[in-house]
Amino acid sequence: MKTYYYAHTGHRIGLDRFRRGVAILNALDEDITLLTSDYRIAQVARDFGIERCVGLDVVRNIPQIAEGGDRLILDSDEANPIMLQDMEIYFSSLLHLSNSSIVVEKKFFAPFEKSVKITYFFGDDDYEKDLEKNFNFVEGLEAHLQLGFYYFLDYEDMLKKKFLNYFEFEEYDEMIQKTDILLTSSPQAVLDSLATGGRPIYFQREDYTEDMNKLFESLSVPIIKNYDKTSLYTAIKTINDRKYVNITQESNKTIDFIKENLDL
Repeated sequence: MKTYYYAHTGHRIGLDRFRRGVAILNALDEDITLLTSDYRIAQVARDFGIERCVGLDVVRNIPQIAEGGDRLILDSDEANPIMLQDMEIYFSSLLHLSNSSIVVEKKFFAPFEKSVKITYFFGDDDYEKDLEKNFNFVEGLEAHLQLGFYYFLDYEDMLKKKFLNYFEFEEYDEMIQKTDILLTSSPQAVLDSLATGGRPIYFQREDYTEDMNKLFESLSVPIIKNYDKTSLYTAIKTINDRKYVNITQESNKTIDFIKENLDL
């Protein structure tokens, strides 16, 4: 009996579930194979500490890798109720993770010197090039740019010229650790930033779910919608008065939940 972790990824949905999966698998330190709905990120999963990662076209192809009676941790909302029923029959154990799960890697739980005042991380995906279309949203902030994984090469080159400084995709960890104010549409980046003592501002993209907003409100994270530059500048101007809620390693209750339910 083998255990698999499936994370929904791709050039239109980003890597938040992948980053969460990496945090979970590295914390579990068990013999678990990561599955992603994208071949490209699967090819570089070793750079994240994942020994075995397999890319799939769609969630329906999981049985091409897994066998009946195996165990599956499902981090995806792709499956409809009928498909979920079939999965419950096919796998001996099926855990369907909530999209609002809090999981952060150990390496972010430490105080870091915040040498970068503000960084803008639109997300790992920008298929429609919305960052460029709405560049006025961050123009004048003198922010660093965090490049995403699914950006077109020519698009990356153009964006680099628009920002004074930038972080490559591979420098994500360094960016999180060094950045004081992180403006991002990545829910996982918000949590990672909080763990380091950073002060994130969440930008709600129109094509992203709002599942995490209630959690962010409870953590006192500002939420900006509709590229509202006035709200963004207000959030930055008053950020010293904001009482962020600390994220601690004890917040990783999802790890304990998986261990208990899969008997790991």
